Amino acid sequence: MAIVGGILLVGVALLAITIRRAGRLRLELEAEALRREAAAEARLAELLKAQAEMQGRLVAMSDVFGNRQAELNQAINQRLDGLTHRIGTTITEQTKSTHENLRHLQERLALIDAAQNNIQSLAKDVVGLQAILSNKQTRGAFGQSRMETIVADGLPMGAYTFQSTLSNSMRPDCTIRMPNNSPPLVIDAKFPLEAWNAIRDADTAEAKKLAGQQFRRDIEVHIRDISDKYLIAGETQDMAFLFVPSESIFAEIHENFEAVVQKAHRLRVVIVSPSLLMLSIQVIQAVLKDQRMREQAHVIQGEVLHLMEDLARLDDRTRKLQGHFLAAQKDVDMILTSADKLTKRGARIEALEFETAAAAPVEEGPRTVESRTGLLKLRIVDED
Repeated sequence: MAIVGGILLVGVALLAITIRRAGRLRLELEAEALRREAAAEARLAELLKAQAEMQGRLVAMSDVFGNRQAELNQAINQRLDGLTHRIGTTITEQTKSTHENLRHLQERLALIDAAQNNIQSLAKDVVGLQAILSNKQTRGAFGQSRMETIVADGLPMGAYTFQSTLSNSMRPDCTIRMPNNSPPLVIDAKFPLEAWNAIRDADTAEAKKLAGQQFRRDIEVHIRDISDKYLIAGETQDMAFLFVPSESIFAEIHENFEAVVQKAHRLRVVIVSPSLLMLSIQVIQAVLKDQRMREQAHVIQGEVLHLMEDLARLDDRTRKLQGHFLAAQKDVDMILTSADKLTKRGARIEALEFETAAAAPVEEGPRTVESRTGLLKLRIVDED
């Protein structure tokens, strides 16, 4: 029991100590709570003060921001107005430029349409020309027409004839009269174009080779026919022209068919293109003109002789007239001399001298006359 009582006493003591410590702790907690409450109130007062200051700053910043916003709005409005004006001006200029470009485009489109119409017309002409060249007779007429145009433009009437008949009943396409009563020059305008078109249309090298051989044979036969039919001694020139109505064909013949050209030269046949024929016509025209001048040389010489005779007669008559003028001049000089003498005598008469002398003797003589009332002296010197 004593032990239990001791334990109870100890427990009571511990409980008292615990209660005392709990009270002290409660007081400390209350004091700490008061301190914290006072600190919180002070902190709250500071926060309220800071809030008031912040509100003042916010009001000031609101005023500043309002002013700045107003200025910014005004500046933005001004810039927007200027930008709107510039955009309107730019749009107006762009619209004007666009209309101008559209007008130019319409004009160019009109020109393109006209050019397209011309191209279509040219295409029709090319198709017609192709149709002409596809027919042998019409192709020959085309070459004949071109040759006749070149000859007629370059030579005067009477210097050429078309389709004239030779003594062997052959009718060359053109004969040109040569100067000095030389035989005329023969021009043939027929050209074997079928084989040439075959060369152009050949797809393979073998076909092109065969077409080239056929063309060589055809043109050699044609050259031989020209030499046999149109080269007549004493009636025509010893060479003839084979007219090729295309410069490109002429160039390719001389480039790829040199043997044909050499054979034509041996047979005295000259292959000519339109430009070479025109040049030859101009040379023939110059030669004909020189011949006409030489034919008229004796007429000019006779006229010069007549002119010299007329000039000699004119010189003789001029010299006779000059003699008459010299005689008349001599007479005029004598008349002028007599007139000068008469003038001098008149001047001396105007210079008569009168002298007054009283009761002076009078002497009569051939040169001096004196009187009692005065002295009159007349001195005349004969200078004849």
